Amino acid sequence: MLSAVLLVAVGFGLAKSDIISSLQGPETAYASAKELQQAISELREALPGKVTTETIALDSYGSSSNSYHPSHPHSVVVHAQSTDDVVKVVDIARKYRVPIVPYGGATSLEGHFSGVSSGDICIDISAMNKIIEIHEDDGDLVCQAGARWEDINSTLKEKGIPLFFPLDPGPGATIGGMVGTGCSGTNAVRYGTAKAEWFLNLTVVLPNGKVIKTRRRARKSAAGFDTTKLFIGAEGTLGIVTEATLRLAPVVPTKVAMSQFPSVEHAVSAVQEILNNPNGSHIQCVELLDDKMIIAINKAGLTSKVLPVSDTLFLKLQGTDSSIKETANAIKKIFQKHGSSNFEFAATQQQADELWENRKYALMSTIAAAGDSSKVWTTDVCVPVSRLPELVYETKKDLAQSGLTSTIVGHVGDGNFHAIIPFKGEEDLPLVSAAVHRLVHRAIALDGTCTGEHGVGIGKKEYLVDELGPDTVALMRSVKNAIDPLNIMNPSKLYPGDETIPKDH
Repeated sequence: MLSAVLLVAVGFGLAKSDIISSLQGPETAYASAKELQQAISELREALPGKVTTETIALDSYGSSSNSYHPSHPHSVVVHAQSTDDVVKVVDIARKYRVPIVPYGGATSLEGHFSGVSSGDICIDISAMNKIIEIHEDDGDLVCQAGARWEDINSTLKEKGIPLFFPLDPGPGATIGGMVGTGCSGTNAVRYGTAKAEWFLNLTVVLPNGKVIKTRRRARKSAAGFDTTKLFIGAEGTLGIVTEATLRLAPVVPTKVAMSQFPSVEHAVSAVQEILNNPNGSHIQCVELLDDKMIIAINKAGLTSKVLPVSDTLFLKLQGTDSSIKETANAIKKIFQKHGSSNFEFAATQQQADELWENRKYALMSTIAAAGDSSKVWTTDVCVPVSRLPELVYETKKDLAQSGLTSTIVGHVGDGNFHAIIPFKGEEDLPLVSAAVHRLVHRAIALDGTCTGEHGVGIGKKEYLVDELGPDTVALMRSVKNAIDPLNIMNPSKLYPGDETIPKDH
């Protein structure tokens, strides 16, 4: 294994001594304080007007109010505007061996953009937000990595192009971050996730400063293994994505409906049956909001209509009027069999938009309902759909026994489950952390995963060996060591045991 990694890494222009040092463990010699200041001086010279060292910025770019994992301020923030800017940053970083932490929409929850304790360069790509080309006839577009998925879809709509990008994680997420975390969203039951085929190719700046394109723009290719997927879910640890070619889908007419159930078990059983029905292909989204989430939405007052307090499914049906009508009739019969007390479509488009916004802003509603002095811990896991009722039941029981409350939302069509746990102060944090820990192990025991879409970051990496096994984790680390033997790309994230203990400090 060592010889293979050496062979690949030497091809990236690195000395054998540096490579062997990086493979011997987490002990990594990063820039000294003096070298870090030299690197910052060179960044100012190479990128005038784009470098920030103000304390407030370094702190805010290095932490998130919605994350409770260890965090550190950055040493410097560079506001990149092009691939060339990113190359300049990487070249200076590897010259002085300074870690680089990419930053996009800042919507991630697992400490992905936290600073490195030894000092680091935060590279902000949020200004790289241009749509470069739209190929309507081919059903794709090329954009910079800082573009937000909502802005892309708004632009397509404004231009009258009947296509959209179907991956829809939290509001504000950027394409680069969506690639890094292998994102998902409410549309996953119909369109899949980032790890499917929605990214046709990527432009990436590697740790050695070289710029690669992972594919051409063809819809499919058998030319070697899929290097695009190598970077999807890598969380910025293998390189920095600067551009992407996105596959688009046709806009299909939709209608929004909701239905109440006596329990989560009844709701999930109904979803399993309808998705396996011949009409299941017309379901674009199916989302579960538990009774506590409905209470939070009503209390937050973000909707003009008070919703019935019950475990509720929100659905989007897509297709022609006749296919939606046929699907709705099939759904009603199946839902009634599973105890549904109501099934209704949104009466107007405004009401439909409002209902769906309630799902997308579940986190904000929970925060608003909990009160100004409250904090919330948000986590996600995913299990086979048939195991979801057991997971939800056991988790709600566990939280109640711990004296905690939680709102629960989930992409019930694919078993993805989100718990949003409010708490009052720092003294409650260990209690919440322990409950989250038990939730993750509960999901893995049900043949699930520690994260369905939030990613690993700092918060979930301790679970990877339990979930994937030591040999799979070793393979991931071998790839990391081969591509980034200096360990400067977002170190201390994703890979268990990578704590980046620096020398010379």
